[in-house]
Amino acid sequence: MIAGMSDTSDGTKDTAGRDGRTGPGAGDGRGPTPRERRIAAWRRAPRVLARLGFVAPLKERLALLEAAGGVYDLDEMSDIYGDGVVEALEQRVAGLLGTEAAAFFPTGTMAQQVALRCWAGRTGDPAVALHALSHPEVHERNAFSQVSGLRPVRITSEPRLPTAAEVRDFEEPFGTLMLELPLRDAGFVLPTWEELTEVVEAARERDAVVHFDGARLWECTEHFGRPLDEIAGLADSVYVSFYKSLNAYGGAALAGPATLVEEARAWRHRYGGNVFQQFPTALSALVGLDRELPRLPEYVTHARVVATALREGLAAAGLPWSRVHPGVPHTHDFQVWLPYDAEVVVEAAIRSAEETGTVLFANHWHQKGPGLACTEVYVRAEALEWTAEDVRKAAAQFAERLTRETAR
Repeated sequence: MIAGMSDTSDGTKDTAGRDGRTGPGAGDGRGPTPRERRIAAWRRAPRVLARLGFVAPLKERLALLEAAGGVYDLDEMSDIYGDGVVEALEQRVAGLLGTEAAAFFPTGTMAQQVALRCWAGRTGDPAVALHALSHPEVHERNAFSQVSGLRPVRITSEPRLPTAAEVRDFEEPFGTLMLELPLRDAGFVLPTWEELTEVVEAARERDAVVHFDGARLWECTEHFGRPLDEIAGLADSVYVSFYKSLNAYGGAALAGPATLVEEARAWRHRYGGNVFQQFPTALSALVGLDRELPRLPEYVTHARVVATALREGLAAAGLPWSRVHPGVPHTHDFQVWLPYDAEVVVEAAIRSAEETGTVLFANHWHQKGPGLACTEVYVRAEALEWTAEDVRKAAAQFAERLTRETAR
């Protein structure tokens, strides 16, 4: 995500630097890579829209546990194979989502494979209907088919969630419908509440179960105007991530009926996910639930201010074309598209951050076609200090720099 990761779940790097170091020359011995320069500029910058923990120095990440005493009794014994603080986290998640039980997993990839494998066994159908842009299809190296014996079938490839008609009329049978909420690679988009309930009903008409890929479900309440338990209650099972929005060290949870979760624990062990001790991650997730979860609606609201001001600032600077997508963000994350090659925009963004100390575009820019680049913008606590005018000014200055450099 921010400051140099092209995928927020499997850690895929967007440039060189295979050893993961971020210091000068860590990439190929010929000087810092764009990724390394971007991270360095982001760390130094006084003004950013978000500071996501996983690209922060280790000492800052360790400091997160200073708050652990406020979320769990540190005089208790540490966890062993999922008891203690891990159980406390599972109970907290089940309570928030309104499910009978929840199980902690080291990764979301594992949690979802296990969930869908369990449902395939119960329905007798290994076919999983999903979106062509969903995380398992784009970022998991065909794990469903290669590891779990599942058969993904693509309901649609349109940059939106599937419609009820598409689900109802799909030409192949399937046992499970998986919906990613929000759909990250389409722009963190969500359906309306009415559309979502209709899609779930259409799956039920086909006797299919419904699983939510809710890695970012935590921040969907503002868009839907519904509490977490009501949203999660539409599905038969839900996966949530602890690091994408809650800033934890990692980890995920699968929530649903007690019988499903119990079966999932057995498969978690078989998949190698029954880790001996996970208390740092569990504690960081509990801290995130206390600190970040209550603030997410505020971030979503301010993301709409930021998006509007970005669009206005880019337009005022005279760019030939630009797009903020969605125009009104559904969550606190959204996309920006510009009519330039990605390498040109990358250099302009890095130079701007290095020279001004203001980081408007901290993430990698992806080439989406000839002369077309796209990036993701994240709004967190740091963005709340930005007024709309601050964003407009920074956007205009960036656009002016971009046009100057491309005119050379």
